[in-house]
Amino acid sequence: MTFGKRNATAVPIVPPSSSRRPEEWLGDNPGTSAASINLRERVLKEIDPSTTVNMSAEVLGHQIEGIIHLIANEQRLELSGPEQIALARDLANDMTGFGPLQSLLLDETVNDIMVNGPNKVYVERSGKIERVAIRFRDNAHIAAVAQKIAARVGRRIDESSPMVDARLPDGSRVNVIFPPLSIDSPCISIRKFPSKRYDLAGMVENGTMNAGIARLLEIAARCRLNILVSGGTGSGKTTLLNAMSLAIDHSERIVTIEDAAELQLQQPHVIRLETRPPNLEGSGQVTQRDLVWNALRMRPDRIIVGEVRGPEAFDMLQAMNTGHDGSISTIHANTTRDGLVRVENMVQMGQVNLPLRAIRSQIVAALDIVVQVERMRDGQRRVVQVTEICGMEGDVITTNEIATFKFSHEDANGRIIGGYVSPKAVPKFMDRLAYFGLDRSWKEIMQVIVS
Repeated sequence: MTFGKRNATAVPIVPPSSSRRPEEWLGDNPGTSAASINLRERVLKEIDPSTTVNMSAEVLGHQIEGIIHLIANEQRLELSGPEQIALARDLANDMTGFGPLQSLLLDETVNDIMVNGPNKVYVERSGKIERVAIRFRDNAHIAAVAQKIAARVGRRIDESSPMVDARLPDGSRVNVIFPPLSIDSPCISIRKFPSKRYDLAGMVENGTMNAGIARLLEIAARCRLNILVSGGTGSGKTTLLNAMSLAIDHSERIVTIEDAAELQLQQPHVIRLETRPPNLEGSGQVTQRDLVWNALRMRPDRIIVGEVRGPEAFDMLQAMNTGHDGSISTIHANTTRDGLVRVENMVQMGQVNLPLRAIRSQIVAALDIVVQVERMRDGQRRVVQVTEICGMEGDVITTNEIATFKFSHEDANGRIIGGYVSPKAVPKFMDRLAYFGLDRSWKEIMQVIVS
């Protein structure tokens, strides 16, 4: 079996050299000299795509490097060894992976990848955004990578459909926006799927919360309280939801609803539902609201909505009020109080004539706890509020702060130091805790929660 189209330069497929480390095929700077740009098209003509289907980037890169070397010698091209290796790596990653993004996707220190243009690629590490040396050839190269990502999950992205949410094979969440909506260049935003799956103990270890808060959230999930996780973009809402879900009993039937599936529930009885965009004719769309309606007919014990964004908020509240206790969802908001206001606004999007008092009554009857997470200025993600929904006083929803993170000082490394304060009030759901035999545990934790 040979690799390549012409006999004169056909290169046999051989195992990769042991002298070359795999990460050498995942560098940041493909050759950009005039010779390498001209050579790229010639190399592609020599490659038979059918022979590359099952190859890894490393093996394919070695074979492409052989073709480049032969052509460069034939044509007496002034192309250095490092440029030949970089070009081979670049082409291999384009054919088998996601081009220049491949090295970042394999870098476990990177949490987010943001492509703003061919020479404007940023990443987030440990809560801090930094620019990296990754380069795309041009806007068309970014578009090609974006279309490859979308195609893998049966979605499309082009000028007629210039926005898409998708996911990578490992579960990483991707958003793409094309011109004319993004004026200068196609833009790609990737929230990476974490290789390490955090539980509540792991989140205590990494500083997201203390052991007392972790135990309270575990009890809340185990006792089937309805929980809303609130926070800004990249604050760790989904990670916290996944961690709390580990307290759900394995005998329960769970239905998850998401725009782009990214939840990592470990229970054996989980049904994962995902929305669908409209087709070329503008029909066939399936929204989160449609999926919530359908989930109610699937005999779920719990419904977990990955993120509430619109009118489905009303259906989520209805589900929580009709026997589906223990439901969990996330929402974008700056505080727990803002989270409740956002739920009100979303309900009004689908129920225009519903009085505000009726909406708030639904919220009070449905939700038990709102948990606020925040990515603070030192880059650390922390649980900063745990708020109980108490009831109504007139037309106002009343709440009780179960625990609040208070800033104390900043250490020599710029890390924020603080602790939790609590009024230690008895929650309205104490009867529910007693039903599950966890009321005494809750009281004991509340006595030592201050840190």
